[in-house]
Amino acid sequence: MDFSFLPEAVRDPLRAWMFILGFGLAATLLAIALHRVGIALLRRIARRRPFTTHATTVAFGASRMCLVLFAWRIVLSGAPSGVPYLIPISYVVTVSLILALTWLAIRCIQSISETIIAQNPFDVSDNLKARRILTQTRVLARSAYFIAGLLGFSFVLLTLPGARQFGASLLASAGVAGLVAGIAARPVLGNFIAGLQIAFSQPIRIDDVLIVNGEWGRVEEITGTFVVVRIWDERRMIVPLQWFIENPFENWTHQSSTILGTVFLWLDFGVPVDAVRTEFERLCKACELWDKRVCVLHVTDATDRAMQVRLLVSARDSGTAFDLRCHIRERMIAFIAAQYPDSLPRLRAELDSPNDTAAPRERVRVMETADDMA
Repeated sequence: MDFSFLPEAVRDPLRAWMFILGFGLAATLLAIALHRVGIALLRRIARRRPFTTHATTVAFGASRMCLVLFAWRIVLSGAPSGVPYLIPISYVVTVSLILALTWLAIRCIQSISETIIAQNPFDVSDNLKARRILTQTRVLARSAYFIAGLLGFSFVLLTLPGARQFGASLLASAGVAGLVAGIAARPVLGNFIAGLQIAFSQPIRIDDVLIVNGEWGRVEEITGTFVVVRIWDERRMIVPLQWFIENPFENWTHQSSTILGTVFLWLDFGVPVDAVRTEFERLCKACELWDKRVCVLHVTDATDRAMQVRLLVSARDSGTAFDLRCHIRERMIAFIAAQYPDSLPRLRAELDSPNDTAAPRERVRVMETADDMA
């Protein structure tokens, strides 16, 4: 916009600013009107496209601010150069426009991520694909936020006076300062790169069941620098992203949420294994927690006092498997105690006869019979 058509008498500072403010107000109203018309047309054209429709809602304020600041930037660029305070105000408007554009980019990224998450709900039974998409979306969105903010900050520095001198001084002092800065920034950059690796390689996902440092928990949140693991007793474990790239850990839901659970019982050698197996299978079939895949009983070990019986069951997820194991353990112990009380583990002992002088080191079983009693 050019103010050269104004008469010379109007170009004094006060009147010039009055005309600038007047044109700025008119440009603001025009920008708001064009924004409303544009948003309405865009919503009408893309009403069946969730990405565009959601973006017009999430980025509404940011896009309007960008248009208003852009209109003011056009007005100020056409103002007479001799107007006082024009240059600093132009810098403020330019920096504000860059920040508004950065805000708009962040809101667009947020709109895309929220739309993807809404189209892939993970609160269903078979949510492996949804959790994979959720993890990728959140990690990549946070990385995009960081990049958008970094670019916006860089453009702000480039528009301010002295930014080139600041950059030149940083390059000139690269040496030891650069080495120290690199060492200091290594954890941040390492976590940023680890976040990208986790987003694409998917070693962990939101709501995955993990064993981290001996603790059982679920992945509650994945940020740009750390992972929040919700422990079973409501504690939270904060683990850096880079730790999951450099250390081994257990992921119980990497391919599927289904899992096998074991119940170990120590029983006497006299217990009828077939009867115990029949009762175990009956309990599994009658329990809603069992997913009808695996129900197996084996004698897996034996010592000089008892034998170990392993009851192997399957469930749809680890939490259900824990409840199923507790249910099977309680019912099996109650069944054995009621039906075969002598089959529970017990200590066997043999007495040495104190009068046996011929063989003092040999154990003699003391047995009383009906004939001896007679």
